[in-house]
Amino acid sequence: MHQSALVLFSGGQDSTTCLAWALDRYERVETIGFDYRQRHRPELEARKRILKLFPDAFPKWGKRLGEDHLLDLGLLGEISETALTREMEFQVKESKLPNTFVPGRNLVFLTIAAAVAYRRGIPVLVGGMCETDFSGYPDCRDDTLKALQVALGLGMDVRFTIETPLMWIDKAQTFALAEELGGRALLEIIAEHTHTCYLGNRERHDWGPGCGGCPACRLRKDGHARWRASRAERKSA
Repeated sequence: MHQSALVLFSGGQDSTTCLAWALDRYERVETIGFDYRQRHRPELEARKRILKLFPDAFPKWGKRLGEDHLLDLGLLGEISETALTREMEFQVKESKLPNTFVPGRNLVFLTIAAAVAYRRGIPVLVGGMCETDFSGYPDCRDDTLKALQVALGLGMDVRFTIETPLMWIDKAQTFALAEELGGRALLEIIAEHTHTCYLGNRERHDWGPGCGGCPACRLRKDGHARWRASRAERKSA
């Protein structure tokens, strides 16, 4: 069993759940985030808040939480003409991919993360990529990540494992996983402090902060509603 992991931590619902998942399993967990001039920059502040909250909210996990690495990847924003890096309306392109797709983003993130992990002696990378509730991004697919895992291992001559705890579950199940891992405390942190909205909106809702209308907010809002309905059914059964 590996003893350490590096979590790709953006400050959103998925990466916060993945951080809890990793802290529940590994003795030492470090985090890495990226400033790529994203339009939804409040996520960079969200990740700071959450990392400060975790040690007090979860004392056992707090002892395992190690160094955070926030890296400047402004070049990715400069070469990307997308709705996540430019002021433009959200739409689906002829390729059937939404214009929120930042080409190569997860490939770059994981390659940089692997380079940091190599230096830190960490064999496991953890990411919140998902092929169930997602927008069709090809760099979120399981096949892509398995291929990248092999390439990183060959290119650095180190055996890396890319863990994706959310790959085959939907947003409702992600809420359920967060509750299972950290109970009410984790659900409250997710609702109050995480950031998902592509527009950077922090308006408060029961499912979390956001505009409620962008693709990310709609996924989260719908998942929360399905999770609550399922929870109510179980209690009444």
